[in-house]
Amino acid sequence: MRLRHALPAMVFTLSLAAAPATASQSQHTLATPDIPVANVQAHLSQLQTIARNNGGNRAHGRPGYKASVDWLRAELDGAGYRTQVQQFSRNGATGYNLIADWPGGDESNVVMAGAHLDSVTAGPGINDNGSGSAALLEVALTVARDGVAPDKHLRFGWWGAEELGLVGSTHYVDSLSFTERSRLDAYLNFDMIGSPNPGYFVYSSSGQPSGSQELEDLLKGGFAARNVPTEPISIGGRSDHAAFARAGVPVGGTFSGAEGWKSSSQASKWGGSAGVPFDRCYHRSCDTTSNINATSLDRHTDVIAHAIYTRTGAAT
Repeated sequence: MRLRHALPAMVFTLSLAAAPATASQSQHTLATPDIPVANVQAHLSQLQTIARNNGGNRAHGRPGYKASVDWLRAELDGAGYRTQVQQFSRNGATGYNLIADWPGGDESNVVMAGAHLDSVTAGPGINDNGSGSAALLEVALTVARDGVAPDKHLRFGWWGAEELGLVGSTHYVDSLSFTERSRLDAYLNFDMIGSPNPGYFVYSSSGQPSGSQELEDLLKGGFAARNVPTEPISIGGRSDHAAFARAGVPVGGTFSGAEGWKSSSQASKWGGSAGVPFDRCYHRSCDTTSNINATSLDRHTDVIAHAIYTRTGAAT
């Protein structure tokens, strides 16, 4: 996630405690997979190993980033995805986006989920944003293992150079024709979901394109079905949903918190420590696998699966 001082400030809005799950939400919870958090953690360990073997980070223009792309692509190719690597240039270095399409579904209605894959140069970037990247990878692999046949077409994206100004995702959206953009039914973004002092935030649909309210409700419903209260959050242009929103695509996402401090009311609601950051290792070298809260990672990943399976029509 991009640095706070370079962009509009975060706005936190307190919501009421989550309502009990509706019957339809409960049915979707049962129909969508419970993603084993151990599998997501194994992917995070792989990303940390890649960073350790490549100068300690996975930043744009550094060998650790390209190695991360190559590893993810091999995993997805092996699972039956149609993958492509899109190149762009930033600061004199080549950047890469990885796009993976699951065969089938109505390609005039594309549900896309994405996460940035790059870290800052200071460290391996395991929460920011190995967490979102690894969660999406495991959901994608689960789709393949389940042999999912969604009604809508499913596409995943892992973005480069987010930390330098949302470069990869902006390049991707700008490369789409008007027709291709019109086929995007929704874009779901997951940037930092395993913070060690976690929150459970859902992107606010206020000020976002038409259709975003449905995505906010879908994600909130996923948490509510797991008895996890949420708060809406507006993160402005701090992550990769911004390029899609500017193009008029409905957007949504979840977030476990960055450098902001947890309030006493949030600690009462979610546990953890009040008066300290959600992620004390944000953009630091200590953002390693030791910086991950497994419960947060597990809950957010299950909600990702809930949203993708439900929005694509794969849930029954």
